[in-house]
Parts: sequence; C-alpha cells; structure tokens
Amino acid sequence: MKKVLFILTLFLGVTNVLMSQIPSVKLENGKGEIINTSSLADGSTPMIISFWSTTCKPCIRELDAINDLMPDWLDEAEFRVVAISTDDNRFVAKAKSLVEGHGWSDFIVLYDKNQEFMRAMNVTLTPQVYVVDANGKIIYSHTGYTPGSEEELFKYIKSAQK
Repeated sequence: MKKVLFILTLFLGVTNVLMSQIPSVKLENGKGEIINTSSLADGSTPMIISFWSTTCKPCIRELDAINDLMPDWLDEAEFRVVAISTDDNRFVAKAKSLVEGHGWSDFIVLYDKNQEFMRAMNVTLTPQVYVVDANGKIIYSHTGYTPGSEEELFKYIKSAQK
C-alpha cells in the first residue's frame, strides 16, 4: 500500500509540474553570478532542463547524448539546454570539473547547492528532465534515462518552435 501511495504521490507531483511555469529560485552559474530561474524563459526559445549530479551515471550519459546530438538538432530547431547540478557545496568543484571535462560548453549550467530549485520543481530522482516552451510552460517531463530517449526530448523541442 505504501508503494502505491508513493507512486501516486510521485505521479501527482509530476502531473502538477507539467503545464506549470518555471518557479523563481536564485542559483549560481559557473562564474559565480546569481541567476533567477524564472528568467530562463526568454519568450523566444524553448529549452531542455536537466537535473543531474556527479554521482548519477545515467544523468551524465543523457547529458553526453544530448551534447553529441545538439549540433545536428540546432540545424532543425533553436533551443537551449540548462543543466542543473544538484550537488551540494562539497561537490560543486567536482561538478564544474565534470562539466568542463565532458565539453558541455553549449549548456547553461547552474548549481543548485541547496536543492531549492529541485524541491520547487518536485524533483525526487535524477535524472529528471523537462522540456519547457519559450514562455516557461513545462510541456514534457521524464525521469531516468534509457539510451535513445533523448530523441523524445527533441520531438517536444520541435513541437515548441514558434
């Protein structure tokens, strides 16, 4: 019974996040600048928001797959990738090093050291990925990673083009 309640709670949390806007939380970027997450919606380009951590191998594999496909995808659609590290202060240096080592230079990388944005988005497991339209409306979400599932993200990115 507890398992059913957990799954129902998780489903309702994800369903509640879908169709909502990006919450306003202040996070730090790689340069130490403070970015308000509500400013990510620029009114002109959709985005993929991926919650990840240095200890989450599926997270890293998914971001690597997106990074590999991004040049081809950008030929077909304009979008951005926002990678949200959920690592706390102890692991931020490792997260920054991982970002550099994996060549995620085309991503907007933000550090959610206190997991405030993670909680605001009802993220309980990583990888958690959202596709958000240009106005900040969440149009798709998935948890976990299976090779090839990144294609589903791109399908929603193309559908969000103006």
